[in-house]
Amino acid sequence: MKRKVLFISSTGGHLAELLQLKPMFKKYDFHLVTEKTKSNEWLKEEYPGKVDYLIYGTKSHFWIYPFKLLINCFRSLFIFLKFKPKVVITTGAHTGGPMCCIAKIFGAKVIYIETMANIHTKTLTGRLVYHIADLFVVQWESMLELYPKAKYGGWIY
Repeated sequence: MKRKVLFISSTGGHLAELLQLKPMFKKYDFHLVTEKTKSNEWLKEEYPGKVDYLIYGTKSHFWIYPFKLLINCFRSLFIFLKFKPKVVITTGAHTGGPMCCIAKIFGAKVIYIETMANIHTKTLTGRLVYHIADLFVVQWESMLELYPKAKYGGWIY
């Protein structure tokens, strides 16, 4: 029986980075979670029964964002309890944070891959998840100064 691994990220660049890990999908009983947008609806067809979507929302929608985040937290809990992964792997951003917290509460391992978009500054999700991640990976050596316990993994691309 293959180990259950949940891959989660926000849509856009974070999802593009996460999908670079696609060769790992064959090694595990995987499940993929991202935000629902027209640009990634194809994932349901590509991976039938292996994809769940959260509500799309960015911090730029200041007034509605907290409500979407709260709904996504409950949705993430439901997805986690349904799939029961042993490992959660995320490239961020805000959709990955709550799932990482849920994973730790239920004893799953957390692997966080900091985005390659940041070379000299921490991301908000990275700051929060750094303290609970079992493995925190950075894609730039310069980021090791900001995250001393991180592992340098090189570019995901």
